[in-house]
Amino acid sequence: MSYFLRRTENNLWHGKFSSFPEDLIVHAVSTRQGGVSKPPFDSLNLALHVGDEPAAVLANRKKFMRSLGFSVSDIVTPNQVHGDKIFRVDENYRGCGCENYADSIPETDALITDTPDLPLLLCFADCVPIFFVDAQNRAIGLAHGGWKGTLKKIAAKTLLKMGDEFGTRAEECLIGIAPSIGPCCYEVGGAVVDKCKDAFPKNFGELLIERDGKIFLDLWRANVLQLLEVGVPEENIDVAGECTCCESGWYFSYRAAQKISLDRTGRIAALVALK
Repeated sequence: MSYFLRRTENNLWHGKFSSFPEDLIVHAVSTRQGGVSKPPFDSLNLALHVGDEPAAVLANRKKFMRSLGFSVSDIVTPNQVHGDKIFRVDENYRGCGCENYADSIPETDALITDTPDLPLLLCFADCVPIFFVDAQNRAIGLAHGGWKGTLKKIAAKTLLKMGDEFGTRAEECLIGIAPSIGPCCYEVGGAVVDKCKDAFPKNFGELLIERDGKIFLDLWRANVLQLLEVGVPEENIDVAGECTCCESGWYFSYRAAQKISLDRTGRIAALVALK
């Protein structure tokens, strides 16, 4: 495991995978620290669609993007709907969703590109951020894997789409599974259990963990398994192993917010761009 947090010069923190080639990409997972948003979005909320003041979100985005060497107007971001649509973006999509949520790429949960200096940005509060880095073909991807997307196998589908578009080979692609809700905290009900069994008929036993009469879903392992199924070597998959609910002081977590009777929270962001 090579995930770590690095403090930046402007007093933010970037989550990073040391397994990713720094000469090829810029990447980061944000934390909730160092922004201007007020509770319950305190403080570095990077999402425009959760009820926070737009001016605060834009100030946060400007600070986060500056810390990575970009401006807000460079961002490409989608309207995430817990589906399995994957969309290839290029220079024509620069700025989509950067300041206005209505301008986001519609109904999309994974972005891929081979365009340099075009930062892909997705937002999360417990769902799984999944990074894809193809050094051979200079291509990248970023996917949003909530339980619905994970059981629809969005990670595997994103990799296969990169193969179609860029010639990405599963055995050469590097994957990073960033902080998200872990099997320690992600309690699920009967409908999700049934869908998990349908999606992983041979492996659901290792994904559904029974504890104290409750069932918990391991989204990390579910994404690893589907990537293994399409040929990614396990040593190429880096799992951060940090639970956003357990570490809700660092990361936004919808489940953690619910525990203290809040129905809203902010969003961290995952970002990746080719140099």
